[in-house]
Amino acid sequence: YTPMDFVVGVLEIFFALPFAQAVKVMLDVHHHGKGICGTYTRDIAETKVAQVGELARLHDHPLLCRMEKL
Repeated sequence: YTPMDFVVGVLEIFFALPFAQAVKVMLDVHHHGKGICGTYTRDIAETKVAQVGELARLHDHPLLCRMEKL
């Protein structure tokens, strides 16, 4: 599992979410399986997905971040 504090930190760092919003998104993921971190152009979204995945791997967490087309 991925610790909730780690997920909140990722949301704050990579998606510039304020703490309260990061907690809300983390809880959406926890309860519903996914949450919206933001809306970005394809290039920026791909970069953020890669950065989150790399950090999660470095910390041995199975955190999954993906982008979806609107």
